[in-house]
Amino acid sequence: MSSAAPFGELNPLSYVVLTLIGRDGASAHDLVQMARRGQRLYWAGAASKMYAEPKRLKRLGYLDSRRVSGKTRERTHYTLTERGVAALDAWLVRPSPFPKMQSEAAVRVHASDLASDPGAVAASIVAMRAEIEEQTRLLDEGEAREHHFPHRRVQLALLHSLGRRLLAAHLEWIDEVERELAHPAGRRKQKEPAAR
Repeated sequence: MSSAAPFGELNPLSYVVLTLIGRDGASAHDLVQMARRGQRLYWAGAASKMYAEPKRLKRLGYLDSRRVSGKTRERTHYTLTERGVAALDAWLVRPSPFPKMQSEAAVRVHASDLASDPGAVAASIVAMRAEIEEQTRLLDEGEAREHHFPHRRVQLALLHSLGRRLLAAHLEWIDEVERELAHPAGRRKQKEPAAR
């Protein structure tokens, strides 16, 4: 292993998994549930990858595991090894890049001048409000559970603050898209100077 990249086999998902496992440990099922309960605002990943990555990290020596009883069957409970803690410690202080975005809504707005009906494009964007309501509900649930994690109280509050701002920004933008694309004729009339 090169000294220049001591944790070179780790990828962004690896760090998400190590972070979610944290000091108390977690099963792969727990990781998927955490992702479904609101982590989507900060990280999008397929459930299959969330199940596979802990196994890979264990093979590489970043995680340890033991079998524990679950509600219906035994589960594998993962915990950080010293190597896992060292990898997180090194990663946490690296400069954070701006988030990678994959917004279909933004691409649709960008191409809306090609649409036969820009108002229909606006309607496709407005439909996102239902998903934002669901994400808001999940944030509410997350905030209600914060007291279960006193060691991460400040961190969870900061994450929830970011989540609320992201959702609020999207709602404001959706309103703007609706005004600009759904009613372009009315907007033009408002901008035209009154005849003298």
